Amino acid sequence: MKRWDQRPFEVRNLFNPAFCGLILFRALQGYEEEDPQGMSFSLSLLVLPLCLHKDSRQVISDSSRSYLLKTVEKNPQLLVGFASRASDLMPFALEAFGLLMERGCFVVSQDGRLKTVPDKVRKSVIGTSESISCQRVARIIGKEFARIADRVTVYTTFGVRP
Repeated sequence: MKRWDQRPFEVRNLFNPAFCGLILFRALQGYEEEDPQGMSFSLSLLVLPLCLHKDSRQVISDSSRSYLLKTVEKNPQLLVGFASRASDLMPFALEAFGLLMERGCFVVSQDGRLKTVPDKVRKSVIGTSESISCQRVARIIGKEFARIADRVTVYTTFGVRP
């Protein structure tokens, strides 16, 4: 990972650790709505590739009333390039988690699950239409990951090897 001042302007704006951290935090909150124990770290690495990719975000947003597994089955285009997107975005996710941890926004439980700390991030979803869309889809993804409740199923569905 390049130093912050050596990154291209577009990368600094699009993959800002604070913004990526907010997306991850919203997914963790969504997960905790269904399962208060918290999200596993390995599942959290799939959040950014789904939320930041506009086509994936649009499909998930449009089918928010449907189960995620059914949505992926009906929209196989979600899987195109997903594994490479996930590995490309991993450094940005790790950087975002570092910022969230530094700010005390989440804790790691004894069994290794990530749990949000209340009142550390503003509850209202604000920003541009794009950032609002990313945050809303992150919450949906978090809830759906909790409903599936099996990492292997999620990873297999998206064609990623853990």
